Amino acid sequence: MKRTKCIVCDNTLFEKPLFTLDNLPDSAQGMPYADDLEGDRGFRLELRKCSGCGLVQLDSEPVSYYRDAIRSCLFSETVRRYRLEQCSRFIDMFGLRGGKIIEAGCGRGEFLELFSNLGVEASGLEHNPVLAGNARAAGLRVYEGFPESEETTIEGAPYDAFVSFNFLEHLPDPNAYLRSLFRNLKDRAYGLLTVPSLEYILEEGRWYELIRDHIAYYSEETIRFCMEKNGFRVVECGRSNGDSILLAVQKRENDAPEGMLKGFSELKERLKSYIGSHKRRGEKVAVWGASHQCFTLLSAAGIAAEIEYIIDSAPFKQGRYSPATHIPIVAPSKFRADPVDAIIIIAPAYTREIENTIRREYGNKTEISAVLQNRLEIL
Repeated sequence: MKRTKCIVCDNTLFEKPLFTLDNLPDSAQGMPYADDLEGDRGFRLELRKCSGCGLVQLDSEPVSYYRDAIRSCLFSETVRRYRLEQCSRFIDMFGLRGGKIIEAGCGRGEFLELFSNLGVEASGLEHNPVLAGNARAAGLRVYEGFPESEETTIEGAPYDAFVSFNFLEHLPDPNAYLRSLFRNLKDRAYGLLTVPSLEYILEEGRWYELIRDHIAYYSEETIRFCMEKNGFRVVECGRSNGDSILLAVQKRENDAPEGMLKGFSELKERLKSYIGSHKRRGEKVAVWGASHQCFTLLSAAGIAAEIEYIIDSAPFKQGRYSPATHIPIVAPSKFRADPVDAIIIIAPAYTREIENTIRREYGNKTEISAVLQNRLEIL
């Protein structure tokens, strides 16, 4: 069954394939024995581009074993040294010594043992029970499972970091995988990932890199988009070893904006204190400026009941009331009929203009103050 939607952003795939190859292996692991040759059939591979995020991907269903991390790198000393250098740099860069790291899709734990001399506690998660069992038999800490969704809890969580080596390109739902990792990480945790580089394939004309097992072909742009969509800030992204993209990412947090919270608290207390001092003397206070800033301030600061009215020069606002707080909005002429002792200007773009109007039209008996930035100032 052909897919028509992007696996990352769910936008429509362009109808016309970028590239088509016929009679390809049905899977990279599908190496038949002699008795299986008669039933072995080729696969028509069609590569399509997303009209939204631009991710290049296959329009077919994934291979049945896409959750399993099957590698031959166990037999390559070159790859092991390469990964050791990457992991060592990653740990040093982000101060992870003594921390807990998880590899989701760890296979037999080929790379987990590399962490043993790097001063971290490394664990693995592997979907294939045979591979997970082999890893545990080798003395590695490997749990059986897969980051299937945001609800998935990984044993040993939360972790300080995760690693994922050439695994994301196999997944038909990379969002679920990444969001699951996000949930099982500590605040501001880090990640190290590699994926095959689409740029390398295009630059070198390596069309024979295409295989059904790799359902997605990430460029630096699309892998960035994918990570950021799923809650990670990309700290570093670039080509590694020529044919791969290497990323270092950090988990974003929904941090409270400290400056905004502090400013809100300080201005709220200042307004209450200022209005309270007038009320204790039996004096009346009004606001000038039926602005959205005024409406928010009066509601959030809890001072609406102490305000006599809101003055505004715009005729279409007069005769109406402030939303939520229901303070009457009046014309400037109201001041002559029912004067107040203090006016607070809450109209950031027109503060000086309003101040001059008050002094010119109503004299200097009324105290004038204004909300400027996060301050209340007497003018």
